[in-house]
Amino acid sequence: MARGLLVSAVFSSLAAAALAGAAMAAGVPANITAALGDLKRPAADTSRDMARKPGELLALAEVKPGQKVADFMMGGGYFTRILSAAVGPKGHVYAYQSAEFVQFRAQYGTDQDKVVADYANVTPLRASLGEPGLPDGLDLVLTVQNYHDLHLKFAKADTAEVVNKDIFKALKPGGLYVIVDHAAAPGAPLSVADTQHRIDEAVVKREVEAAGFKLVTEDDKLLGNPADAHDKSVFDKAIQGHTDQFVLKFRKPK
Repeated sequence: MARGLLVSAVFSSLAAAALAGAAMAAGVPANITAALGDLKRPAADTSRDMARKPGELLALAEVKPGQKVADFMMGGGYFTRILSAAVGPKGHVYAYQSAEFVQFRAQYGTDQDKVVADYANVTPLRASLGEPGLPDGLDLVLTVQNYHDLHLKFAKADTAEVVNKDIFKALKPGGLYVIVDHAAAPGAPLSVADTQHRIDEAVVKREVEAAGFKLVTEDDKLLGNPADAHDKSVFDKAIQGHTDQFVLKFRKPK
C-alpha cells in the first residue's frame, strides 16, 4: 500500500513538472506555472490541462500575485484551485457557486466546500444568480463555460443584465472580465443555452458591452475547434471535451 502511494506521488510530481515545463515554454508567468504544478490539485483536474490550457488562459487574464479575483460559477473548482495558488497568500479568491445550482445538484456545494477546505485564501459565495453580490475591489472576474447559464429557462429575462452590472460594480477601474464559453452557430437563438449549452459569441459581446465594459481581446483560437459544427449539445459524446470555445477579455474603463 505504502509503495503504491509513493509510486503514485512520484508520477504526480513528474506530471506536474512536465506541465510546468510546458507552461514556461509557452511564455506563462512563473506564478501561474507554479500554480499548475500545485500537488494539491486532484488528478481529475490535471488530466484536463492539455485540453483546457489554463496556463495560457490565466496569462491572458493577467493573473498576478496579490490580486483579488472571483471565479464566477466555479463548478467543481478547477480554476478556483489554480487561481488560489497563482494569486498567492497575499491574494484572495472568491469562489461563487449559484444557490440555484447547489439546489439543483448538491455536489456543487460539496465541491465548493472541498476547495475552501484546501485553500486558505478562498472565500465561498453562494447567493442567488439574480443577486450574486460580488465584493468590490476585484482585479479579475473569470467565468468559464458558464455564461450561457445566464440564459437558461429557469433564469429571469434580465439575469445577464443584472450579473454583468454586478460584475462591473465589483471590479476596480481597469479590472478585467474574462469569459470562456462554448460557441453556438452565429445567429443562434438564446434557447440553445438550454438545448446545447452554447451561446452565440456576438450575444455575449453585446450584453457585456452594454454594461459598460470595453472588449480588449477576442480569441477564437486558444480553445477553438473548427471541426465543431456547433449543432450538438456539449454533452454529446461526439463532441464532448472538444467543443469550439471562444475567449473574450473585457476591461472596465479607468
